[in-house]
Amino acid sequence: MHRVLFCIGINQNFMNATAEEGKQVWQAFSQMMQGIDELPGVTILGIMDDDRIMVGPSATAPWTAYIMADVPDYEAVVTACNFFRTIPVGDGTYKLWKYARVEARIGRELVVPE
Repeated sequence: MHRVLFCIGINQNFMNATAEEGKQVWQAFSQMMQGIDELPGVTILGIMDDDRIMVGPSATAPWTAYIMADVPDYEAVVTACNFFRTIPVGDGTYKLWKYARVEARIGRELVVPE
C-alpha cells in the first residue's frame, strides 16, 4: 500500500474560460475525483482546496488542490493520473488536462511513535 498525494494545479486555460466552460471543467473535475475514489483498493483520506487564499494558475507548488489517498499499487496511481488525459470537458473536444495538471507524490504512511 502506498500513501499518495495528488497535487493538482489549475492552469491559465481555466482562468481564461467562459462561465459555461468553467462549469464544464468543474463537471469533468468532479468526474475525475469520483474516478479516483472508485478505483479498486483506493481510499481517499482527504481533499484540500486552497482556492480562497491562492488566486491564479499554479504551475508548481503551492498547488491549487490536493487529494491524499491510500493506493494499492503504482498502476493505480498511473490510472488516477491518466484521468486528466482521458476525461472529456463539455463536448469532448478537450480533455481535463487542458485546464489542470497533476503530479503524484508516492510515499508511505508515517506513524508517529508514542
